[in-house]
Amino acid sequence: MNNKPLVDAWIDVHAHFSPPRSTEQYSAMWQGLQQDHWSGEQPPEWSLEERLAYMDRVGISMQMLSMVATNHSVLEASNRYGAELVARYPARFGLLAGLPTDDSEAALRELARTDALQADGFAVYCQYNGVFLSDPHLEPLWIELNTRQAVVFVHPNHAVPGEFARPGVLLEVAYQTASVITDMLYAGVFRRYPGIRFILAHCGGALPALSGRLILLGNESWVPNPQRVSQQEMREQLAALYLDTAMSGSSQSLSAGLAMTCAEHLVYGSDCGAPCTAEHTAIANIEQILAFNGLRREQVEQIGRNALALFPRAAKRISDAR
Repeated sequence: MNNKPLVDAWIDVHAHFSPPRSTEQYSAMWQGLQQDHWSGEQPPEWSLEERLAYMDRVGISMQMLSMVATNHSVLEASNRYGAELVARYPARFGLLAGLPTDDSEAALRELARTDALQADGFAVYCQYNGVFLSDPHLEPLWIELNTRQAVVFVHPNHAVPGEFARPGVLLEVAYQTASVITDMLYAGVFRRYPGIRFILAHCGGALPALSGRLILLGNESWVPNPQRVSQQEMREQLAALYLDTAMSGSSQSLSAGLAMTCAEHLVYGSDCGAPCTAEHTAIANIEQILAFNGLRREQVEQIGRNALALFPRAAKRISDAR
């Protein structure tokens, strides 16, 4: 029997975790999923031991953990718990601390708290409690993150309702990412804060497939463009984004991503820990990446290690452990 891992020491930028939850909290989560048309069995609870075992089986060296709770106190507690996991397993986990982007002052307070947690980067929702990342009230947060040259992982809000009696995480989250990133582009966020490295979940959702249309039509006279973002700026700012491969390692997704950005900006993501991700789909996603013929073999392998350049402290922890 061949027990060789699928990959060799890859870095996973898109991995969810969950602090210990009560039976009532877990049941409430499952009820919410069922209301959004989920069917089948209840997803398993998150387990540290099972996660480490999975990483060893597959060949994942480190996962960057993230959780963006929509309650401020729960978010603060989850960041502390994530930091505890990193402290226990510094060469296996990193932390992308969640930020509450419905209130810039609250986000800045949490950002300051994460200094003590030694977070490797930050995680935000496209839409957090009704506030989009393009909201002008978030300018103070972007200023501080730009000063820090921070890495910011952008994830859609999974609670978006589905259409046609299908769960929202199937397709609607992809449209949400495309819409919000486009609005950030028009708002001039990427122009003003080029020091922030943004990683978009799920290979940018629908954005790469629509980016050509946006560049072609986005500067026409009938499109409001108060910041006068030029066609060339659109092309350059979209190309500067990083895209993870979470549940989007197919040739269709990767080809669209490469048309918008470059091979060095593709980073491996699994979506482990999300209710919609099972071990067999996570493994199938890796197999799709490995089979992708739109890049040279060494470039495909590098997708699993491109994140090392984004997270030097995490890279050092891995190096020190070796």
